[in-house]
Amino acid sequence: MLNPEDQFHVGIVVEDFEATLEQLSSLFGYEWCDETGGPVALELPTGSAVLDMRCTFSRTSPRLEIVRRIPGTLWEPVPGSTLHHVGYWSDDVAGDTAKLEDHGYVIEATRQGADGGLFFAFLRSTKGPRVELVTRGVQPHLEQYWAQPSATSGAITGRDDS
Repeated sequence: MLNPEDQFHVGIVVEDFEATLEQLSSLFGYEWCDETGGPVALELPTGSAVLDMRCTFSRTSPRLEIVRRIPGTLWEPVPGSTLHHVGYWSDDVAGDTAKLEDHGYVIEATRQGADGGLFFAFLRSTKGPRVELVTRGVQPHLEQYWAQPSATSGAITGRDDS
């Protein structure tokens, strides 16, 4: 089904975005891409919604995705831990979603891509971590994003990169 080598990030939803970035930088040496995001049209179990989704990824590996909290949604910090999801590349998001559903996972959110297929899907299970499936078609774009110098690297990392 999903392969370990397709796992490319761990998502962490946080209450205090800037403080989390600073702490992960100072304690563990992470460097960050510029924040990205904006209004995203989604399908939720309750129907269609547009949410302001904002995050950043670590430039360094293992790759972390730090996500700003969205009150009243599945994008809330997990009690006792901020670990939110494990992200995997998928060559067939709809097909892999169906396979996970066959194994007891429940769809929490999906986003349609420009091609009409699924761009991403979030699924949860009582027996494992929440999973985000992301179309592999976006991989080259994310790799470019990860490689770009951050306009705010000194402010985000707490370091003077000059």
